Amino acid sequence: MSSRRATFRFYAELNDLLPRRLRQRDFDHEFRGTPAIKDVIESLGVPHTEIELVLVNGEPRGFEHHLQDGDRVSVYPVFESVDVSGAVRLRPGPLRDPRFVLDVHLGKLTAHLRLLGFDCDYDAGREDEELARRSADERRILLTRDRQLLKRVVITRGYWVRSQQPEEQAAEVLRRFDLTGMAAPFTRCLRCNGPLTRAKLDEHAARIPEGVRPRISELTLCEACGRLYWKGTHYERLNLRAEEILRRARLPSG
Repeated sequence: MSSRRATFRFYAELNDLLPRRLRQRDFDHEFRGTPAIKDVIESLGVPHTEIELVLVNGEPRGFEHHLQDGDRVSVYPVFESVDVSGAVRLRPGPLRDPRFVLDVHLGKLTAHLRLLGFDCDYDAGREDEELARRSADERRILLTRDRQLLKRVVITRGYWVRSQQPEEQAAEVLRRFDLTGMAAPFTRCLRCNGPLTRAKLDEHAARIPEGVRPRISELTLCEACGRLYWKGTHYERLNLRAEEILRRARLPSG
């Protein structure tokens, strides 16, 4: 079977996922038969979870569309804060109650996102199959440093984290999903991810070091694991970290 050719162009941050020679430009791609456009795009290195809209010859098409000789394909990234409902969305609409599941490489990112109040499911021993299942079954956004993991068909929401620095990773995720306005620092347990609620000091006094009690004005309790939190010596450091992440998230990307 003779080879065919289509012209592709990827936009915005999708270029991060392409070989350098293909970034920020139109390029021709040879193929055989009539493959599904999802398979061709992922063979170029871009997971389907990163994509919001595909235009073929100027018309919106789904991932199942079969590529034809001479097609011109434009591929656009996820728009969490932009309405493209008039076109063919390739994923469900933007999340209003964002929840995450993170891979083994993102433990520090998990802690930063929990500090900011976001629901983050993390287990350092979890395999790829379990990550994909939890993402699909619990409608969690899968955050990963493994692009191949995001190519699994079952995953509809996911993001390849570009940065390798944990605080910048957190700012990156907030920018990507337009979440700075939803941050609620110190409302989630850093250890187990459970929600925190106000607690009465006199009901938990026996669990607090005697020398610390006079300095505590507010106390919170994890509803899941029962851990207590108060504004101790680490509070100011964590508060500054949360403020710095939010400051970075509000800066223009790139």
